[in-house]
Amino acid sequence: MRAGPTVLIVEDNYLLLEMLTKLCEQQGMRVLAASSGEAALTTLRDGGGAIDWLFTDIRLPGLIDGWMVAHAYRERHPRRPVIYSSTTAPVEGRTVPGSIFVRKPFQARDILALASMMVASNVSENELRAAG
Repeated sequence: MRAGPTVLIVEDNYLLLEMLTKLCEQQGMRVLAASSGEAALTTLRDGGGAIDWLFTDIRLPGLIDGWMVAHAYRERHPRRPVIYSSTTAPVEGRTVPGSIFVRKPFQARDILALASMMVASNVSENELRAAG
């Protein structure tokens, strides 16, 4: 049995990716990291069932952006939490219900608090559904 939730962090800024990874690991989370949309899709294909929540930058290098990564994640897990991040405001209608948009720059600890709250809420929903 796993100790804590697993997160996929998709961020092309190496320093931010490292900081978020370390903070999540300090909170007992298992982190899968990707620096491009293509790498994120590979991770989703290979181990997507174990991912409890997704943090993705919207603007990523290459052909696959954060919207596409989140769409692929949501196809597998329509009710699991997604946090989107960008320096620009999201395009109206692009976010998915149950997701949160965070504008950069942000405090990494705020992301952890949001994620913990979203994962706890998702776990509670699943437990209620299983019990009912």
